[in-house]
Amino acid sequence: MKTAAIDLSYEELAACTEPRLLTDIPGPQARAVIDGDARVTSPSLPRAYAFAPKRGAGAVVQDVDDNIFLDFNSAIAVCSTGHAHPAVVDAIKSQAESLLHYSASDFYLPIYSELCARMGEIAPMGETRTFLSNSGTEAVEAAMKLARHHTKRQYVIGFFGSFHGRSYGSVSLTASKASYRADFGPLLPGILHAPYADCMKSHLDMATPDAPDYIEDVIFKRLAKPHEIAAIVVEPVLGEGGYVVPPRAWMHKLRALCDEHGILLIADEVQSGMGRTGKMWAIEHFGIEPDILLAGKGIASGMPLGAMTARSEIMSWGAGTHGSTYGGNPVSCAAALATIDLIDKELAANAVEIGDLLLEGLRPLQERFDFIEQVRGLGLMIGVELSTPESADAVEKAAFNRGALVLQAGDSTIRMSPPLVMNREQAATGLRIFTEACEEVARNGSVSKSN
Repeated sequence: MKTAAIDLSYEELAACTEPRLLTDIPGPQARAVIDGDARVTSPSLPRAYAFAPKRGAGAVVQDVDDNIFLDFNSAIAVCSTGHAHPAVVDAIKSQAESLLHYSASDFYLPIYSELCARMGEIAPMGETRTFLSNSGTEAVEAAMKLARHHTKRQYVIGFFGSFHGRSYGSVSLTASKASYRADFGPLLPGILHAPYADCMKSHLDMATPDAPDYIEDVIFKRLAKPHEIAAIVVEPVLGEGGYVVPPRAWMHKLRALCDEHGILLIADEVQSGMGRTGKMWAIEHFGIEPDILLAGKGIASGMPLGAMTARSEIMSWGAGTHGSTYGGNPVSCAAALATIDLIDKELAANAVEIGDLLLEGLRPLQERFDFIEQVRGLGLMIGVELSTPESADAVEKAAFNRGALVLQAGDSTIRMSPPLVMNREQAATGLRIFTEACEEVARNGSVSKSN
C-alpha cells in the first residue's frame, strides 16, 4: 500500500514496530542513487541488495524514498547501540566542538588514554594495555605484528571459515571465501589454517568433528613445530563464516594448547564483541581468557575505531614500532566511551532477552521448512543455516522486499544481528516477516515440512 511520506521525529521513527513501504522496492530515489553509484565507485564493493539508507533511529532505518525498514543487520553488526543513539550523538557533538583531531601517536591525547583505561576495565583478562586503530582489520594487523615481535616466532594459525579483514595481513589470515584472496598473491607468509571447531566439511554436527586434533596431527607434525608458532587467532563465534558457536571444550583445548607451547591466543571479537552475544565479549561464554583481544565494528556505534588490548607483559614493543595517525581519533573515542557505558549498563542484558525471543521463534521453522538446516546463536548473534546458497539468497531478498534487513554469512546462512536496542515488538515483527519470506521461498520451489 502506497501512502504519503510522513516526517517522523527521532523518537517516532525509533518506536516503529512495523515496516512502512511507500514505493516499490527499490524506489525511484534509491534506483537513482544506485545508478549514480555504479558510475563512480569501486566495482569491488559487494553490495547485498538495493538498499539506500538516509536516516536511522534505534533499530529502524529510513531509505531515500522514505520507506521504513526494521534493521536486523546493524550495518554488519556495527550500530551496536542502534542508529544515532542520543547519548552517543551527544558525546560526538561535545567532543567535535572542542577537538576534532590530534594524533595520539606523537602526542598525549587525554581521551585516548581514557578509552584505553576503560578497555582495561572491561577486558576479560588481567592488567592490560591497548592500542587504538581505525578499524577491525587494523586491529588484526596490529595483533599479528605484536605477536611476532613479542614471541620472536613467525607462524600464525587461523581457521577455515574465519574472516579477519581485507588489508594484506588480515586477508592472509582470512579464509572464509576464496574471492577475498584471489589474484592478490603472494599473500603474507607464515600463515597456516586449521578447521574451525575441528570440522572441515560442516558445522552442523560439531559433537562428532571430522578433523579432530588437526593442529597437533597436521600442522605440528607436517608444517611447523610448536615453538615456531607465535599465535592462534580465533573468532569465539565465527562471524562471516556463518555465525557458528563452537563447543566449549574446543575453546578450552585451544587455550590449553597455547599454554603448553607458549603460543599467544588472540580472540578476534571485532564482530562478536561489544555485548552482541549478551556478554561484553563472546569469549566470556567459554570461561577462558585470551592473551590479546581485538575489537571493532560495534565499539563506537558506527564511528571508525578498532582496538587491540593485550596483557601488559605482552605489549613489550618499544616506541615507534607501531602507530597510527588517525587511530584513536578523539571523536571516535568519545563515541566509544558512550557506547561502552550503554552496553555495560543495559544493552548486553537486552541482547540476551531479545536474542532468546528470536531463537525461540526461529527454531520451530527448522521443523517446518526442509531448506532450514539449523538455527544457532548467542544473544543477538544468530545464524539460520539454509540448505543452499540459492535458498539463502531468496530468503534474504524476500525479507528485504517486506521491510526487514537481514544479511547472509558463510555459504548459505542468514545472520540476524540487530542493534542491541531492538525491542520485543520489533523482534516479533521480524519473526513474522522472516516466516513469510520462508513461506514464499517454499512456494517457489523448496519443500515445506508442514503447512
